[in-house]
Amino acid sequence: MKTLVTYFSQTGNTKKIAEAIYGELEGEKEIKPIGEVANLEGYDLAFVGFPIMQFDIPAKVKTFLSEKTSGKNLGIFMTHAVPEGFEAIHSWTGSCAQVAEGANILGTFECQGELAQPVIDMLLKADDPQMKAFGEMGPSTKGQPDESRVQKAKEFAKEVQVKVQ
Repeated sequence: MKTLVTYFSQTGNTKKIAEAIYGELEGEKEIKPIGEVANLEGYDLAFVGFPIMQFDIPAKVKTFLSEKTSGKNLGIFMTHAVPEGFEAIHSWTGSCAQVAEGANILGTFECQGELAQPVIDMLLKADDPQMKAFGEMGPSTKGQPDESRVQKAKEFAKEVQVKVQ
């Protein structure tokens, strides 16, 4: 079985989770930034990861999911700055299924990542009280994803891979 882990990461949070997933996989495997992946031909399973940016899937990832995943087995993982269980997360994870509608999504994983300081600064200056509130949560994200979240990502990798074997 051949597996690909591909990801888009701006601050390193998603890359950290991608590397944890990659490290747990058995068999032939590769890890590449999403911009280096032309297609998923030859892979039995692909893990696709990205950060949530501006409350959505980044445009380049949406394009990848909609154009390159039809008929493929996928594990989707994402990082975001809010704590797990935050209500809006459901719309983010649900939109993955819509964008990659032709794919066989075998599981999704999401975890908190560290919010970049420039984003915190921008949110704190916002007129919108909800945006300010997100900015105020910034310091609580320091050090995320922590070891417990990395461990959960490793477990996710094993759970998804066994569905294909």
